[in-house]
Amino acid sequence: MKALLALTFLFVTFSARADDLNGIAERYVKLVLAMGEHDPDYVDAYYGPAEWKKHADTERKPLDAIATEAKQLTDTLAKISKPTDEMERLRGAYLTKQLSALQARVHMLKGERLKFDEESQALYDAIAPTFSETHFQEILARLEPKLPGEGSLLQRYENWRRAFVIPKDKLDTVFQLAIKACRERTVAHIKLPPNENFTVEYVTDKPWGGYNWYKGHYRSVIQVNTDLPAYIDRAIDLAAHEGYPGHHVYNALLEKNLVRDRGWVEFSVYPLFSPQSLIAEGTANFGREVVFTKAERLAFEKEVLWPAAGIDPSRAEEFYAVQDLVKKLAYATNEAARQYVNGGMNANAAATWLQKYALMDEKRAKQGTKFIEKYRSYVINYNLGEDMVRSYIEKRGGTAEQPEQRWREFGQLLASPRLPGDIR
Repeated sequence: MKALLALTFLFVTFSARADDLNGIAERYVKLVLAMGEHDPDYVDAYYGPAEWKKHADTERKPLDAIATEAKQLTDTLAKISKPTDEMERLRGAYLTKQLSALQARVHMLKGERLKFDEESQALYDAIAPTFSETHFQEILARLEPKLPGEGSLLQRYENWRRAFVIPKDKLDTVFQLAIKACRERTVAHIKLPPNENFTVEYVTDKPWGGYNWYKGHYRSVIQVNTDLPAYIDRAIDLAAHEGYPGHHVYNALLEKNLVRDRGWVEFSVYPLFSPQSLIAEGTANFGREVVFTKAERLAFEKEVLWPAAGIDPSRAEEFYAVQDLVKKLAYATNEAARQYVNGGMNANAAATWLQKYALMDEKRAKQGTKFIEKYRSYVINYNLGEDMVRSYIEKRGGTAEQPEQRWREFGQLLASPRLPGDIR
């Protein structure tokens, strides 16, 4: 009888805790939607009850009221007893961190200006390492002998890589081949929801290169910006990052495993300026390594993508010997953003920095600066996010030498409510 009473007590306690979290989750979603009325970039995806969105549209909750309610929900979460079930614990931590970031975004919209690292900590629960100019100069020095000729290193790099541009009339063909291959490799390791799919659109005049708009019901729209030349490595990079096993898979698995199977409505909305973005961008970037090992990617591109693009596949090794070094300059974008946000650079100086230390041509550097102006410290989610995800998965045995374990850990991360603090 005592055992039965104890079991009954535990069940009632668990049910009460779940009810509390469900109520908080619903109020959280409505606050995110209310925030979207003030910040058009805030709600990246929503597929919850239509009446909640309609109510947010008509109510126009003031920013102060949003911040006050978010603080109240955070305080309520702190009083709920911590569950022993890991997923329930992660759920509570997720809501706490997301609400904290929401409050920070309110303060920013009201005019509060944070330093770059303060902002990234407040919004994304992470601070990117700082690199000096010497760090990038050393990488550039290693590139010098690989790009001989006249002119600056940037000029030589741009002249050299013109041979690797995908012709516009072949872009969709090459991209679709990359998508097909990435999907085949993903479904061999991750069980995807039935009827998942996405469409591809080619757009212009955007501050980004590609974007996944998740629509719910396991469907996405992927937009590819064609303002700038698309180089051959972008095919798999975009197919993996935006599609398989990146953003499309991440959102579809959250919808299937958390929203539909568990009824966790908080995952039916995705606030862009939140810790969730570091996981989203980090897994999307690292997904390029998960879906293809370096050797597998090289072999596939030489056999399929390069011929489809009309590019000489015998130069693939040469191309990636350079590109692998260029990728090491990724944190240069963070430094430009850090100095821009902190007031140490204007837009022109940031573009010049990107040309010098990220090897971006003038047009690409201006696009990069537009991204920084619009999204500020969001840039850390790509490089730091990728590094954090890689480290987390490799610590759990998911190394390049153990591809099955890598896929297993990657899939589990995609389908969980983990945030940066959970993968450090």
